[in-house]
Order: sequence, then structure tokens, then C-alpha cells
Amino acid sequence: MKRIVFKVGSSVLTDTKSIAKQRMLNLVSLIVEARKKYEVILVSSGAVSAGYTAVQLNRSVPTSKKVLASVGQPILMSSYKNKFDIYDVPISQILLTEEDFDSRVHTQIFQDIIERTLRNDILPIVNENDISTTPDQLFGDNDQLSAHITYHTGADLLVVLSDIDGYYDSNPRDNPEAKIKKIVTKIEKEELEQEHTPNSQFATGGIVTKLKAAQFLMDTNQKMFLCSGYDLTTAYEFIMDGIHNKGTLFTKN
Repeated sequence: MKRIVFKVGSSVLTDTKSIAKQRMLNLVSLIVEARKKYEVILVSSGAVSAGYTAVQLNRSVPTSKKVLASVGQPILMSSYKNKFDIYDVPISQILLTEEDFDSRVHTQIFQDIIERTLRNDILPIVNENDISTTPDQLFGDNDQLSAHITYHTGADLLVVLSDIDGYYDSNPRDNPEAKIKKIVTKIEKEELEQEHTPNSQFATGGIVTKLKAAQFLMDTNQKMFLCSGYDLTTAYEFIMDGIHNKGTLFTKN
């Protein structure tokens, strides 16, 4: 059975004051369908923004951000569990840092855990452990984390569900004529060096981190599909029916 990794961003999962329940339910429904055809790993952002729905601390203060993550992580996982329980899908939580990918021993540990959860029909939900770590121990965004998870678990595809519906040939906010690049086989150096421009106050990435994730996977001959997390039609069509109407596929082939 083929294996795919879904990565979902904070802006998809939360609104300013609450978990975006319908969008999360739509995501859960998509994953349930995908599990009929693939082994699925979910990399989920949203702990900090979920924490902010309960406690309005200043996320620009490092310690406050950690507090928000500590508050938000159980809120996020409880929301996931409530929705996956509808479909009788058991879930697990796996928190990682960049250091887990630098140590062969640590890497083997999380690989074994993920393999065992999948063999037992459990959905692993991965997030970065930014509560008790220093900045140099973190990826800093889940785009990079999800790319490394895709590589180290031998997944066939990373599907990034975002607040944008693909990679455009120019900024669609500035250019109404901008068009989505459906297939990208090469990313130029200057594209990777653009200024980070996350659309949400709780997002840590933006298009640049997605391009870096795509480049990492293209270098390892793996693929990434970038599409909207608000309307999951594009993702469903691509992974379930092999139809590529919207979204961007990053591939070396």
C-alpha cells in the first residue's frame, strides 16, 4: 500500500477565537477516505493558535508562545479525537524536534513508532515539540517537518493543505492575472530566498517554507502537492481519482 503524508496549517484549523470545527471535520473525512487507499500520516500545526482561543497571550514573546502551545496541544488533540471517534479511527500524538532527525538512534525510534502505529491501523498525528526546546532544536515550521517526515518514512507523496490553493507565477494579491503553476520541476534560488510572508499571525511559514520543503523532496526524488485546505475538493480529486484540476505538483520527473 502506498503511503502519503498530509500537512495542515494553523490557518486552516483555527479561527481567531475557536477551532474551525467544520474545516477540521472536512479534513478528518478526507483522511478517512484516503486511509481506504493509502497509509496516512498527518502533520498538524495549530497548537499555538488553539491555545490562543483559550488564553490571549502575546505569541511574539517566546515563553508566552510556549505557554500557548502547552495550552493548545490538548485542545487540538481533543478536537481531533472527537472527530476521528465518529469514524472509529484511533489516533496517536508524536512530538518531534529537528534533533530527532540528526541522531540515527532518535530517528530510528520515531520511525519504529510510526511504523507500529500504521501496522495497528492507528493514525499518527505529528507536530513539532516547541514547548521544552530551544530555537536551534526546532525546524520552526511544519512545512520543513512534514518534508522530513515524508522522507524518513518513505512516503510517496506529501500533500500540503494551506491557505493558498497552489503556487502562482506571480503574487495573486498584487496581480489579478496570476496563474497557478500546475507542475513545477525546478525551483530557482531566488524563489527560495524570498521574504517569508505567512498570511496568518499564527502561521510560521508562508510560500518560501513550502518551496524549501518541496525542494528537499525533489532532491530526494519524492513529490509534494500544494493545494487549498479550505476547499478539499482539489486534494480529494488528486489523491483519490488522479485528477489534477488545481493545486501545484512539485516533482523532479
